[in-house]
Amino acid sequence: MAQSGSTGNGRQHRQKQQYDVVISGASLAGCAAAILLARQGVRVALLERRSDPQAYKVLCTHSLVASAYPVLVELGLTEAIEAADALHNDARWWTRWGWIEPKPAPGGPALPYAYNIRRSKLDPLIRSRAAATPGVELLLGHQVTGLLQEGGRTVGVRVGTHEGERELRARLVVGADGRDSAVAKQAGIATKQYENGRFGYLAQYRDLPLAGGIGQTWFLEPDMAYAFPNEDGVTVLAVLVEKKKHLAAFREDPEGSFLEFVRALPEAPPVDGARRISKLIGTVNYPLQSRRPAAPGLALIGDAALTPDPLWGVGCAWALQSAQWLAEAVGPALAGHGDLAKPLAAYARRHRRSLTGHQQLAADYAKARPFNPGERLVFSAAARDAAIARHMHLFASRLIGPLRFLNPAVLARAAAVNLRHRRTAPARVAART
Repeated sequence: MAQSGSTGNGRQHRQKQQYDVVISGASLAGCAAAILLARQGVRVALLERRSDPQAYKVLCTHSLVASAYPVLVELGLTEAIEAADALHNDARWWTRWGWIEPKPAPGGPALPYAYNIRRSKLDPLIRSRAAATPGVELLLGHQVTGLLQEGGRTVGVRVGTHEGERELRARLVVGADGRDSAVAKQAGIATKQYENGRFGYLAQYRDLPLAGGIGQTWFLEPDMAYAFPNEDGVTVLAVLVEKKKHLAAFREDPEGSFLEFVRALPEAPPVDGARRISKLIGTVNYPLQSRRPAAPGLALIGDAALTPDPLWGVGCAWALQSAQWLAEAVGPALAGHGDLAKPLAAYARRHRRSLTGHQQLAADYAKARPFNPGERLVFSAAARDAAIARHMHLFASRLIGPLRFLNPAVLARAAAVNLRHRRTAPARVAART
């Protein structure tokens, strides 16, 4: 259905209209959930507090890791994304042991990928697809101001519009409204926070060449930086640095400190010859957050359910994946007017099983510490061994979880690689001299 606001003919009818699902937030997670649910015959009200259909999220890594690719295929977005000149998110990672450069095995398949594409293109693209999906009504300028509850269960929302307040009733309310989710707060869902010992700034540049034309990430222990090439010749350049060491300098001179940090990177991109086309934006306080992803009559997806560390660039992918998990779990019950209790519980279990381990690892690294012994073992081996580099690519793409990433066989291979490296080091030094 076409997008609409609270104006126009039939207003009195719409005031009383019932939906199967009300989704608060028409960004990546909300739009994906709306599309996937509507395809199953579910009637969806997709609410967006902003009135501009071209609105987009500014503070973002602008990257989709490969775990999101199957969702993009299901949504039918890959051709449109590639037509928008999005780049595959190939990358190499600097460590003190050298560059980790994942490459396909000889004769093997290509490495999994998704895309680097700025949210200024991606958000309006997926929002327009949602608005054009039969069964979806996109309601711009609608902000959730309260929840309707009966018998301990959420049964709808109160929303504010420029014409006043209205009520929308539904069998399921979905919070896709970000890390500061009003839906979660109004439902009384507790937020578990993990302090982030780093803060970050990023900007967009043109004419910033990168080695190999692919993304670069620097693990400086504990500081980080990355440069991700995007569509239209734009590169997103970001630094994520330790608060206690750098915060005072960045507060005094953000732009000067940013440039000084980038210039000091090993094999630094030539930022002084590039043209900045955006403001320098960032955030000083960005804790990791986790919330219970479901309650009676209510579900949370995207950052509303789990806000990861932006350092890893996984938030966009997890927004799409959590939308897919929810639609798979509750869609049949909504379309068939079945009970939602078991499907919501199944969604919550899948969400926790898929993402809790990743979040716990990220929360530990967010303490702004150097690599621990296990990380040193694997990262150093990945800089020396192609198979372990590919294994790291799978984990960075979130196609495998922490248990598979650090399984005993991988640790044993990493130890053998590093032992062999130490044994042959004197011979390599002698050969160079």
